Amino acid sequence: MNIYNFDLNLLRVLDALLRERNVSRAAERLSLSQPAVSNALNRLRELLDDPLLVRVGRAMQPTPRALSLEAPIRDALQQIEHTLNAGDFFDPATSRQRFVIAVTDYVELICMPALMAHLAEAAPGIQLAIEHLTPSLPAEALDNGELDLVLGRFVEVPTRFHTRRWSSETLRVAVRREHPLIGERLDLSGFLRLRHLWVHGGQTRGMVDQWLEDQGLERDVVYTTPNYLQAAHIVASSDLAAVLPTQLARHFAKLLPLQLLELPFDLGTFRLDIVSVAQRERDAALQWLIEQIVAVGGVTAQ
Repeated sequence: MNIYNFDLNLLRVLDALLRERNVSRAAERLSLSQPAVSNALNRLRELLDDPLLVRVGRAMQPTPRALSLEAPIRDALQQIEHTLNAGDFFDPATSRQRFVIAVTDYVELICMPALMAHLAEAAPGIQLAIEHLTPSLPAEALDNGELDLVLGRFVEVPTRFHTRRWSSETLRVAVRREHPLIGERLDLSGFLRLRHLWVHGGQTRGMVDQWLEDQGLERDVVYTTPNYLQAAHIVASSDLAAVLPTQLARHFAKLLPLQLLELPFDLGTFRLDIVSVAQRERDAALQWLIEQIVAVGGVTAQ
């Protein structure tokens, strides 16, 4: 196939169709009419000598050939976009750019109010869309451009991503006031006697359980949730204990009948990182946003 005779706009259509698996949604994504996208699909089928997407019930399923093209085409389009955007002038005061960021509810609570207040002054047209952070780094979503940034604690980050520290945090044990097993202090044996709620918070393994495992110990985790905010409410109305980030624990101790205690072992501080695709280090808008997050979030809880 002669690339100089190939309409490269068709690749944008194929990428949208493979993302959406629906002609109408692909048309909306591309700001085109549905007949225009259908015509482009027919041209692609003829040029590539493959159906590419076939209707199965109400959905459209990609053929093996289409699946084999999906990642290379998406990578090529992103590389072109990043190359064209490199060094572009970015004016935050007039930009209407939209960024998609994955965070836990804890990070959303401690970071986003201050960030949005700052953006309202410095970049009122910028929009943020928040996605829930899964227990592992959403590498594929970053790679294919579905996410611009991910904020959280990550033990390992592949080298194709760039990390930027934006804050540090410590941990506290939270229990309800007048908990029957809690005195003024909490030692290790008392900690292990408690029944625990664990918030996985975008992690597959927590710092507390890793430390206990290294000592040949184990705590009694009877409830696991992805939600920090719900955890504080559950602890306040039960005999469960939860180890929470200090800033979050202090926030809810002002609102709920919670008692906060030092951990009976020293885990020190842990870092909270911003993760982005390394290829976008010259994306002026994204780098500006990263700097704003660092500026509003650079607090270490003691």
